[in-house]
Amino acid sequence: MTTVVYPGTFDPVTNGHLDLIERAAKLFDKVIVAVAASPKKRPLFNLDERVNLAIAVTSHLDNVEVKGFRNLLVDFVADHDASAILRGLRAVSDFEYEFQLANMNRQLSPHIESIFLTPTEHLSFISSTMIREVSSLGGDVSKFIHPVVAIALQEAHSSNANQS
Repeated sequence: MTTVVYPGTFDPVTNGHLDLIERAAKLFDKVIVAVAASPKKRPLFNLDERVNLAIAVTSHLDNVEVKGFRNLLVDFVADHDASAILRGLRAVSDFEYEFQLANMNRQLSPHIESIFLTPTEHLSFISSTMIREVSSLGGDVSKFIHPVVAIALQEAHSSNANQS
């Protein structure tokens, strides 16, 4: 059984992420969406919220699992008997950073491969950062995210507004 791990912060999970997950689900026996705690990034949603949103968005895919993690990615991959790490490349600017990560992961764990997919063209400009920013300013991001994520973003922004 071939297993790939698709890691990320997924703050929030977007239709661009889902595009890669769905395509990976056709290529691999099992896809593990690994939601990183990423406390240094100060995510809008906590780890459990991001895991639950990713579970909701991928619930139609039988061979996809979602798990949160706080440890080194190559250790997570090894703990789940995966053979590859999936990363998305939206633009040429992503490549240099992803190339460095792939080389570091190869040094840490030479038997784990890194695989890159590009999103479908109409989703290539979407990033979680952009979604958070546009939605925080009242912009409509509903066509770039699952309806469950749209509701969660509205609630998060209204909660933050009430605290101000």
